[in-house]
Amino acid sequence: MPLARTRSLFFLAFIACALIIGTVVYLQRVFDLTPCVLCVWQRWVFLICAALALAAAWHGPGPNGCRRYGALMLVLTLSGGTIAGTQVWLQTATADELVPVIAAIERSLDALFLGHVVERLRFDTLLCAEINWSLFGMTLPEWSLLAFVGLALLALYPIFQSSGKVSGAESRAED
Repeated sequence: MPLARTRSLFFLAFIACALIIGTVVYLQRVFDLTPCVLCVWQRWVFLICAALALAAAWHGPGPNGCRRYGALMLVLTLSGGTIAGTQVWLQTATADELVPVIAAIERSLDALFLGHVVERLRFDTLLCAEINWSLFGMTLPEWSLLAFVGLALLALYPIFQSSGKVSGAESRAED
């Protein structure tokens, strides 16, 4: 029985990711929103999470496999949450807070002989900091951060799920 619950949980994560991607594409088309670099990266993380969740639901691994899928999903959602959190910070930061951070990134890029990227960085930072749309007072990056937190909580379930007693058929299905 726990195997069916984890498969359903991974399928639920897949449905959530698919709905999120569908919603942001709909909002982009209907409201003519231009996605910034951080938005595109978040979409890729959602797509990879959806593919991983679908693979986990399809595969139906045993308890150890579910833990592995959960750990991979957790790493992905934490990275996506970091990207969304960065964008939320960019949208709420003042110019005095942004200037030192951008200057440090520019120095790092110059040290790596990537000085030509600096102009693109300035443009992308301004684009990512712009608030174009909100729902219930929350911007798209805030909704995205909330979704990544929810997916991370879903990913934690198979990791910490008690293995209990495994029947013969389920033990053969392990990994």
